[in-house]
Amino acid sequence: MGKDMVPKRMFFTKGVGKHRERLTSFELALRDAGIAAQNLVRVSSIFPPNCKMLARKEGVKYLSPGEVVFAVVAENSTHEAHRLLASSIGVAIPADKNTYGYLSEHHSFGETEDAAGDYAEELAAEMLATTLNVEFDSDRSWDEKKEIYRISNKIVRTANVTQSAVGDKRGLWTTVIASAVLIFD
Repeated sequence: MGKDMVPKRMFFTKGVGKHRERLTSFELALRDAGIAAQNLVRVSSIFPPNCKMLARKEGVKYLSPGEVVFAVVAENSTHEAHRLLASSIGVAIPADKNTYGYLSEHHSFGETEDAAGDYAEELAAEMLATTLNVEFDSDRSWDEKKEIYRISNKIVRTANVTQSAVGDKRGLWTTVIASAVLIFD
């Protein structure tokens, strides 16, 4: 199987669901993300070499109902009224397309969507930086680190997909998901 198991495409998606049952709120979040009809297999966080990023609208065209699909998934749930929650996937893509990159999962409470997204990007970039021998200082701001990565010419870009929500005021379960869906075609 070997190289046949290296995904050629990937897309980001996200969703939110609310229901009195936690499992059903998760299902509704998957529906909102457009990936409820697939059997998801959660995988760790490598962005494959030579992988092409697709828009969600294009990526879902490759999926079939019942298909086993590999995905990096960040998920968070609460049934506390008014509690802010977020789930985020960050990606760091190397300049050398033949080299793998990193995806990161982050889930938090009390963090804005922008803050969660930046943190997920930073996690992915730092993981990639350590494999590429790019210096980074954890005490520097994310903007300062981005500039170091740009100067190194080894990390071409970072991005994230993040879903946040506020816990339902009536105490229904609220679930947020963010996912990087891997495609082999």
